[in-house]
Amino acid sequence: METKTKFTFDEMWEKILDCDRKYDGLFYTCVKTTKIYCRPSCRSRKPKKRNVEFCVSTEEAEHRGFRACKRCQPAIHHSPYVEFNQQVISFLTDHYQQKIGLEEVAAHIGMSPSYVDRLFKQETGDTPRSYLEKIRIDKAAHLLASTDQTNLEICLETGFHSTSHFYKVFRKHKQQSPGEYRKEKGVPRHE
Repeated sequence: METKTKFTFDEMWEKILDCDRKYDGLFYTCVKTTKIYCRPSCRSRKPKKRNVEFCVSTEEAEHRGFRACKRCQPAIHHSPYVEFNQQVISFLTDHYQQKIGLEEVAAHIGMSPSYVDRLFKQETGDTPRSYLEKIRIDKAAHLLASTDQTNLEICLETGFHSTSHFYKVFRKHKQQSPGEYRKEKGVPRHE
């Protein structure tokens, strides 16, 4: 099953710098100079940003003339639940702006909510809810660093329905307030 996700280049770049295995299978890093493609979690030396492009499937990467990395072996599935993880993460990524709960995720996958919650936590270490928060905070951080939108606009755009909850979750994940984060990134704040 091929999934299309809504990640920006910079968001995918951050995930490969973090070697975040939760994004394995959602996209692949293609290095133009070596003609090799890797999983986001690959521990090989990171290429220069200008030498990278991204594909959403191994087939697309190979069609473009890239070959699989021998270290991370992106063409081989390591877990029998890779497709399940991809479906959950893709659904969360595509619907992060909406109010969604475990029931909606489970209905999309076609499994019971408790089984989705348990299996996803077993595979990723996060519940779908906590993973959704991370997606929202990553999107908010990207907007704070790259736009002059107000914190309220970003809060609402990233699916939070209360500013207090947005500030609390942002501080939990980034160890600073949205204003402090924006100031650190050098983007002027507009009230």
